[in-house]
Amino acid sequence: MDFKIIEIFKRGICIERNTGARYATESDCRVLIDGKEACVSNLNVITVYGLIPDTEYEISIEGCSQKERFKTKHESFLLNVKDFGAFGDGTHPDTPAIQAAIMSCPKDGTVYIPKGDYFCTPIFLKSDMSLWIDEGATVYGDPDRHHYPVLPGVIRNEYDNDREISLASWEGNPLDCFASLITAIDTENVEIFGRGCINGNADKGDWWVDVRTKRIAWRPKLVFISGSKNIRVSGITVKNSPAWAVHPYYSDDLKFMNLEIWNPSNSPNTDGFDPESCTDILLIGTKISVGDDCIAIKSGKLYMANYHYKETERIEIRNCRLERGHGSVTVGSEVAGGVKGVRVSKCVFSETDRGLRIKTRRGRGERSLITDLRFEDLTMDRVHMPITVNMFYFCDPDGHTDYVQNQNAFPVDYRTPRIGTITAENVDCSGVDASFVCANGLPESPIEKIELKDVRVSYLPKEKRTPQCPIMMDGFPKMSGAGIFLKNVREAVAENVKIEGSAESEPVLENVEKASLDADFIG
Repeated sequence: MDFKIIEIFKRGICIERNTGARYATESDCRVLIDGKEACVSNLNVITVYGLIPDTEYEISIEGCSQKERFKTKHESFLLNVKDFGAFGDGTHPDTPAIQAAIMSCPKDGTVYIPKGDYFCTPIFLKSDMSLWIDEGATVYGDPDRHHYPVLPGVIRNEYDNDREISLASWEGNPLDCFASLITAIDTENVEIFGRGCINGNADKGDWWVDVRTKRIAWRPKLVFISGSKNIRVSGITVKNSPAWAVHPYYSDDLKFMNLEIWNPSNSPNTDGFDPESCTDILLIGTKISVGDDCIAIKSGKLYMANYHYKETERIEIRNCRLERGHGSVTVGSEVAGGVKGVRVSKCVFSETDRGLRIKTRRGRGERSLITDLRFEDLTMDRVHMPITVNMFYFCDPDGHTDYVQNQNAFPVDYRTPRIGTITAENVDCSGVDASFVCANGLPESPIEKIELKDVRVSYLPKEKRTPQCPIMMDGFPKMSGAGIFLKNVREAVAENVKIEGSAESEPVLENVEKASLDADFIG
């Protein structure tokens, strides 16, 4: 068993073990620093803390001959928020003290939040600093929205009305939102690390009540990273978010390691991790259990594609565990800028409604190309509908109109989205309920290619299945035990696909131009 270094911090290091397992192994391993036990874990991705900046170390794993020397990053100063007047008692407001420490922090310094409960409104980070939330420290959000500043969705230049910036986003449009508890705008070279917790306290306020109504501004995310680059986030627990938990927006070169993201299963619109119009994102070793999509990859709606065009590309998700959400890994539906180059591997999906979920609709636009999506080495345990692709998604105020839902071919124009290639390889699905694959493209813009290789599928017993609609479009029938349903697809390929316990004995194809399906239906 070997390992590789993923990231070196000022006070820690993240490694990834090459175990052959997905997300975690059955037995623990001992990670050694300079020959002494630093931590014990069964995870494939492990972060070791408690190191000293500007110091050389050797890391190894007991029983493994590999040893790697490394040097922690430079730290200029350590600023304890208690020295700036923070109480940490969960009652007194601590935002002024923490913000004072951040604004006073010199380049390459670290703002330290020690053990305690810190009652806060939004905190704004700046470039070239680290925020260390230590074990036993929790930053709690003020549940009263009237205490939150508002980030304008659009600010136009006073002298040139064609120039504008977007400081906030709500479901793909530049709309006013409350600032997030942890906000980073136009920053670079930032670390957020530690074993502490960022708790939005949304369960203590009215954030999850009447969620489709704008009250002052739209609900905040919990961690919002906008227009930033070279950001590293590790170890933190993120929970009870008013809306999406972690939202990277128009940012590049971001790494998220060993996070735990948790929201109640009945909390509305609380996606776990939503990169939007971003490039070069790594999410690794993270556990997500939320009330909506665990991961949702986006690139805005048509306005953003026309006036702030930025494609989302090169997204890597590896060795993660995704639980309970509506979708494990979703692409869409706000994808007007397009999404390409997504890689998801060595992950476990557990008890989500859908596994791989792609959703778009007419009106997303001609730049909305979703392509080069690759999913491999995955375990899906009791995922109701492992793979769904829907180009009739009934979102937005006009989602049920004839333009969006009509299944006849429309003229291809500037509003027509596209889906390119989707590949799933070496995937194990057990406890399937409604369907295995359900894909419905647009008749005027068929899905280019769906490819399945080395996939093993087994279903719940018939008496335990619940008929469900795999894709959210008008008039689509409920399914139970369905196998492979493909409609409006140019090419479909299946190699070595074993389907056991389906209610069907062969794929169901409608308007599929080319099909080469080696799918063995058993029982």
